[in-house]
Amino acid sequence: VQLQASGGGLVQAGGSLRLSCAASGRTFSGYTMGWFRQAPGKDREFVVGISWRGTNKYYADSVKGRFTISRDNAKNTVYLQMDSLKPEDTAIYYCAADDDTTWYPRRKDNEYDYWGQGTQVTVSS
Repeated sequence: VQLQASGGGLVQAGGSLRLSCAASGRTFSGYTMGWFRQAPGKDREFVVGISWRGTNKYYADSVKGRFTISRDNAKNTVYLQMDSLKPEDTAIYYCAADDDTTWYPRRKDNEYDYWGQGTQVTVSS
């Protein structure tokens, strides 16, 4: 499967952005999806994940209450709504997919098989 992330940009602190990740190439509906981010000089970190039905969602503590993940399997797309953005949210955001339909929260990047190219999010103070 190929993943294409989009929607990044420059926003002031307190603002919002909505990222999208469009999948193509294989059946999307059975995939667990996740978002990770990598800030300059830091390791890539887990942000949020969603089960293939969309019924289970799990968030990093740093984004709980501010970020919301959703998916539209008919459109082969997963979304990340980011509100109340902070400068520390600045990073390249990557979407990822795992084609194992077994449900469990996947927070490690080696638990995902496919990755998008990343989209830059910059939050100014």
